[in-house]
Amino acid sequence: MPARKDPDASTSVPSFYGAELRFKREAAGLTLEQLAEGSFRGISFLSQIERGERRMPVDLARHVDERLGTDGFFQRRCEDVAKARQVGHAWYYADIPDMEKRALTVEEWAPIGLPGLLQTGAYLRGRIECIDPEASPEEVEKRVHGRLARGELWKCPDRPTYWGIVRESAIRQAPVTPAVMAEQVEHILDIVRSTRSVIQVVPETSFWCPLDYGMVKIMTFADAPPLVYTEGDHTGQLIDYPAEVATYRRKYDLLRAVALSPQASLALMKHAARTYKHEAEQMD
Repeated sequence: MPARKDPDASTSVPSFYGAELRFKREAAGLTLEQLAEGSFRGISFLSQIERGERRMPVDLARHVDERLGTDGFFQRRCEDVAKARQVGHAWYYADIPDMEKRALTVEEWAPIGLPGLLQTGAYLRGRIECIDPEASPEEVEKRVHGRLARGELWKCPDRPTYWGIVRESAIRQAPVTPAVMAEQVEHILDIVRSTRSVIQVVPETSFWCPLDYGMVKIMTFADAPPLVYTEGDHTGQLIDYPAEVATYRRKYDLLRAVALSPQASLALMKHAARTYKHEAEQMD
């Protein structure tokens, strides 16, 4: 018989809860067959959930909580996913806004576009029109509302220390109007000034750089180990394995060295804001 393959809880949110389900089930001394009994679900379905291949439906979550005595843990996770969808977040992003609020530090790299925490509503609408033109107006506004709600973080007195890195092309070549970009860049400058955050820009002359293939968010906490969140099209991953987190940490530090200094980055952004504002006035 081949060795059992344990789920890697660090690869995604479903994998995290699948690994937790297996841990709780085995701690209770139950087999998959015993746990599935009375749930109207098959053993293979439950096994796929434990392996992180499927999300747990609400009816099964209620059954699991009752059999394992987990005090509504798995049902609350299903409710979190539903809530995330209602407020405009993808299911795999459901836990991130709360993590951002609890974090001591948030460092992120956005190789394409601008980080969500820095976006204005107008910029996000324009971005959605480009990358997801089939989204309905209602869905667009739901996403915008969810994104702006995350931005309330900047008003919190105990907000995390923030350090962001973006590409120059995200500032110079965004396919939205000059008026939208003038507002967007000024918004970032206002955040930097009011919160003493740090923004760095990777210049257009740096064609290749560390972490070149996707966005990365590194978060540290007062009462928990650091985490890394990465995201691609229609998927996201939470990584907490210490060796992997350390690898991302080193590459992020190398990325800082590739970027312009914070002072030079702000000067570039101020010039871009003035240019966009002038272009917008010329179009009026």
